[in-house]
Amino acid sequence: MKIILKEDVANLGYKDDVVEVKSGYGRNYLIPTGKAVIASESALKVLAENQKQRAHKLAKIKADAEALAASLEGVSLTIGAKTSSTGTIFGSVNSIQIAEALEKLGFNIDRKVINIKGAVKEVGSYNATLKLHKEVSVEIPFEVVAE
Repeated sequence: MKIILKEDVANLGYKDDVVEVKSGYGRNYLIPTGKAVIASESALKVLAENQKQRAHKLAKIKADAEALAASLEGVSLTIGAKTSSTGTIFGSVNSIQIAEALEKLGFNIDRKVINIKGAVKEVGSYNATLKLHKEVSVEIPFEVVAE
């Protein structure tokens, strides 16, 4: 079934994308929660008109994301965590802690756009990817140290 996304959905697409999903996923989750609408002929025409009217606004949003990505270049984070004597972290480092560390540096980044590959459960150096726009992403190196 073809649907039009009304908001960004992780691992599926971005707002105003027309995507193909299984009918159960569309009818039982995406449409009732307001994340999507059925891609009927009239809905596609409305989408095309809205995209035409919003083209300059989207260009500004992308330019803002690129400016933020440029200011994040070269930023390196150090995150302290409680560790055992072997260097294993009690718990793990997640996107919330990275967002808080970025906020201390003056960057207001939503934790939902931060992606860390794998679980960070030991002291060491890692990378986090910030997906600021569907075409703009930046990689931030961070180091986990023992407190």
